[in-house]
Amino acid sequence: MIKAQKIRKSFGSLEVLKGIDIEFTPGRIYSIVGASGAGKTTLLQILGTLSKPDEGEIYFGDKRISSMSDKQLAAFRNREIGFVFQFHHLLPEFNALENVCIPAFIAKISKAKAEKKAKDLLGYLGLANRMTHKPSELSGGEKQRVAMARALVNSPGVVMADEPSGNLDSNNRNELHELLFRLRDEMGQTFIIVTHDDNFAERSDKILHIKDGVIE
Repeated sequence: MIKAQKIRKSFGSLEVLKGIDIEFTPGRIYSIVGASGAGKTTLLQILGTLSKPDEGEIYFGDKRISSMSDKQLAAFRNREIGFVFQFHHLLPEFNALENVCIPAFIAKISKAKAEKKAKDLLGYLGLANRMTHKPSELSGGEKQRVAMARALVNSPGVVMADEPSGNLDSNNRNELHELLFRLRDEMGQTFIIVTHDDNFAERSDKILHIKDGVIE
């Protein structure tokens, strides 16, 4: 599904990634772990096409990312990759339903289809009665579930998440983790997740441990 070949990335004189080779197959949860500064987020950003490597190639199926123009890449990212971050990044002036619809509107999906998909996802995630609430009216766990629905609204091949439960209390963290496994099992969703949570990582399908710029 996704293949990274010989990925290198430096920031000034600091070489963060030193030749990463990895493949991801569909319908699995991958945890990227390692010490702070090991390059976990840098790798996730490169896999998610948010950042470009200094060397190496990223393939999604038969599509070579480096061959795409910026416009093509933005459209591809919108359709094929969902993102969830430690902080939900919901737009405060819009309610939950409107926030979830935004990627679908960018993809030029009709308002009726976008809203139906968003409502279905919010209902699936236990937020049917919170659709008209703005982020300031939602709990931390609810905000992250809205962010997850937003990541899923365009039916992406993969969802990439950077510490998605890092800002949650233990109850909401456990609920979000259970949701990830349910999405994998019931929807066949693929996840690539940077995490410091050892318990979650141990339950994932594969752990990728980064140390000194390479995967051990």
